[in-house]
Amino acid sequence: MLRQLINTRPDFNPRAWLSEFPPMDSFGAILFQIAGQQLSIQSTRSILRRLQGMFGGRFPSPDEVLSTAPESLFNAGFSRRKVATLREVASQFSRGSLSAEALRSMSDQEVETRLTSIKGIGPWTVQGFLIIALDRPDVVLPGDLALRKIIQKVYRLRRLPTQTEVLNIAERWKPYRSLATSYLFQAAFDVKSSS
Repeated sequence: MLRQLINTRPDFNPRAWLSEFPPMDSFGAILFQIAGQQLSIQSTRSILRRLQGMFGGRFPSPDEVLSTAPESLFNAGFSRRKVATLREVASQFSRGSLSAEALRSMSDQEVETRLTSIKGIGPWTVQGFLIIALDRPDVVLPGDLALRKIIQKVYRLRRLPTQTEVLNIAERWKPYRSLATSYLFQAAFDVKSSS
């Protein structure tokens, strides 16, 4: 089923969508994921555009987040909980207790354990971070609603798959689950664009 999707996209670049956003370092990728928690793609993009507008078209650094009034981040579209999470992540990057180098040196599971110790960061946020910031090859986002919907469509399932069922289906994609996930996300985007 996935093979047909791959065959229809011979020139697919799984990271092409990133060109729509300013360059993202590790902090920027976490910021991006926090912004998108439980929101549609359109809502997330609106929030990020407003945030970029506050910082000259780019994403802010940790120190810039900390020096920005929480109310300004709230007005950009971040919920108060997300503002608190973002400021905590910024604080840890600023203090050096969290760094791109340290995260790069960790296994996927170690990254998940480290980042989910921060209130407001769950597995979905970390899984997206692993793909975006660290370019890890074998990551899937079983809790992502858009991914579950497109898996239901591509695999012709009668109902929306559970997270466990997504992981079971994704077993066949190892060790390239990130790439398979990217193909499916693109297919989901194509369906929305044509509807």
